[in-house]
Amino acid sequence: SGNILYLLGPRVLLAVSHEKQFSLIHFGCFSVVLDILQIANLWQFENLTKLQLDNNIIEKIEGLESLVHLVWLDLSFNNIEVIEGLATLVKLQDLSLYSNRISKIENMDTLQELQIFSIGKNNLTTLEDVVYFRRFKHLQTLNLAGNPLCDDERYMLYVVSYVPNLVYLDFKLVRDSTVKEAVLQYQYHIEPLEREEAEALAQLEDKQAKQKELEYHKTAFVEYLNGSFLFDSMFAEDTEAAKLACLPGVDDLLQAYPSWFVSVCESLFNYGLKEHENREAEVSHFHEYLNEVLTANQQEGRKRILEFENQSKKASQLDFMFMQVHMVISPLFPSVKEILEEFKRNIAAVASTFIENCRELENHHHEKLLEISITTLEKSLKNELDVDLPADVQKLLVDKTTIVNAVNASHGTRLQSIDKRESDILSNIYHWQNSVTEKAFQNEIDRNRNRVKEIILFIENLQEELDSIKIPEATE
Repeated sequence: SGNILYLLGPRVLLAVSHEKQFSLIHFGCFSVVLDILQIANLWQFENLTKLQLDNNIIEKIEGLESLVHLVWLDLSFNNIEVIEGLATLVKLQDLSLYSNRISKIENMDTLQELQIFSIGKNNLTTLEDVVYFRRFKHLQTLNLAGNPLCDDERYMLYVVSYVPNLVYLDFKLVRDSTVKEAVLQYQYHIEPLEREEAEALAQLEDKQAKQKELEYHKTAFVEYLNGSFLFDSMFAEDTEAAKLACLPGVDDLLQAYPSWFVSVCESLFNYGLKEHENREAEVSHFHEYLNEVLTANQQEGRKRILEFENQSKKASQLDFMFMQVHMVISPLFPSVKEILEEFKRNIAAVASTFIENCRELENHHHEKLLEISITTLEKSLKNELDVDLPADVQKLLVDKTTIVNAVNASHGTRLQSIDKRESDILSNIYHWQNSVTEKAFQNEIDRNRNRVKEIILFIENLQEELDSIKIPEATE
C-alpha cells in the first residue's frame, strides 16, 4: 500500500506506511512529510492558509476540498498528471505545480484570485493553450520554463501579448519594450479576442444581475410573475389545448387571453413587492417589541434580586426570593409566545392569495371556450361547418360528452398549474414565517431555562453561606 498523509495535530503532518515513520521538514506554521503518495485527512484543517507538499510522490490532487481558506499551495516536484481538485480553493493566490507530468492547463476556472502560478518543467506542448491564463485578471507572475512549448520561437511575445497583466515571466521581469513589440505583432489576433471577452463579460454581468433580481423576487415570493412564465407553463402541460385551438373562434379568444393573464400577473407581482416591504417592516417591529419585553423583564429580575440582597439573608426568605424572581420570568414565556402568534397572524394577513385573479380569469376563458366548443359541435352535427378540421379535432366533435370532457380536461390542467404556483408561494411564506418565529421562540426557551438555573445556583450559594454561619450557644 502507498503512503497516506495523516494529520495528527494542528502543526504536524505525518506519513506512516507499514509502521514506518518518515522524516519531517518543519516550516514554522506547518510540517511536511517526504514520500507522500496520497493526500488525505485534511478536512479538519479548514482554516489552513498555507500548505507545502513538494518533493513527494503524489499522483493526484485530491483531499483539498475543505481547505477553502488556502492562499498558498506548493505541489511541486511530484508525479501529478492532471490539474484537478482545486475548485473550492477560491482564495488561492500562489500555486506551484512545478516539475510534474501535466500536459494540459485545465480545471482552474474558479481560481480567480490567482496571482502567482508556476507550472514549469511539465509536459505542456501547445503554445496556444496559454490563452487559458487570460481569465486570471490578477495573474502577474507566471513560470512556464522547461515545457516543450517554450521551444517555439514565438514563445516570449505570444505569452506576453495574450497574458497582458504579466510582470514576471519565467523569473524574469517583462520589459516595456517586450510588451510593445508583442502588442505590435499580435494586435490583430488580440482585438477580436478582446471583443469576444467583452461580450462574454457583458452576458455574464447581465446573467448575474438577473440572478440577483430573481433572488430578490424570491424573498418577496413573486418569482416569475413579472412575465408570461406562468401562462406558458399552463399551456405547456395542456395536451388538449392545441386541438381546441383549431376550433373556429378560439383563435380570437387566444389572442386576447395571454395579454390579460400576463397583465394580472404583473399586477400581482407589483403587489407582492409592495407587501414584501410591509413584511420587512413587520419583522423589524416584531424584534423591537420582543427586545422591549426582554429588557423590561431583565430589569425587573435584577430589581427583585437587589431587594433581596439588601434585606437580611434568612433561610426562611430563600424560597420566597426564588418564588418572586421566578414570578418575573415565568410570565415572560407566554408573553413571548403571544407576540410570536400575533406576528404570524399579521404576516398571514399580509400574505393574501396572490393567484385568485388568475384563477378567475382562467374560469372566464374556460366558459368562453366551452361555449365555442358546443356551438362548433352543433354546427358539425348539422354539417354547417365551413372549415376543414384535422382528424384528431373531428374526433372530439362526435358528441357533447366528448367535447365537454376535452374542454374540462384542458381547463383542469391549467388550473393545476395555477394551484401549484399558489401552493409554492404560500409554502415559501409559511417556511419564512417559521424561520423567523421559531428561532426567536427557541431563544426564549433557552433564555428562560438559563435564568432559572442561575437563580437556583444563587439560592444554593446563599444556603451554603447560611449553613456555614456558626450560631453561638446560649449561656445560662
